[in-house]
Amino acid sequence: MGAATDSAHAADAAGPQEALSFRFAQLVLQQSNMAMMILGTVAHPESGKVVQDVESARLFIDQLEMLEVKTKGNLSKDEETLLKQTLMTLRLNFVQTVESSAPAQPPKRETPPPAPAAAGQSTGQSSPQPAPSAVEEDEHRTKFSKKY
Repeated sequence: MGAATDSAHAADAAGPQEALSFRFAQLVLQQSNMAMMILGTVAHPESGKVVQDVESARLFIDQLEMLEVKTKGNLSKDEETLLKQTLMTLRLNFVQTVESSAPAQPPKRETPPPAPAAAGQSTGQSSPQPAPSAVEEDEHRTKFSKKY
């Protein structure tokens, strides 16, 4: 923390506007680092563990979006650029994280096949048949796919 304190004192010595600009950049980067850590993009600095909590990350991104709206017209070009680029990076990482965790939802896709299976049961067919057809389809793909 000594280096951060020294930087803050250097910013204070440069002038009040530079000090405020420096603190604004620190705030934006702090929020960004927390969001990246919670998205699982960056490991926790102390534990080294990767944590993923999409809803908490959304809160940090929302806070930066609020900051963007509330400070509109009051930021220097550098501050505005920093905030916009940070938000763009966080939003992209957020979408990638959400999409990468989406494959854990295939059981929801398998919910519709039981409806045809229920119709099949009325004709005397048993319900386990939709699962073997999926297995057969996978075997078919495996047999006729190239391996490199």
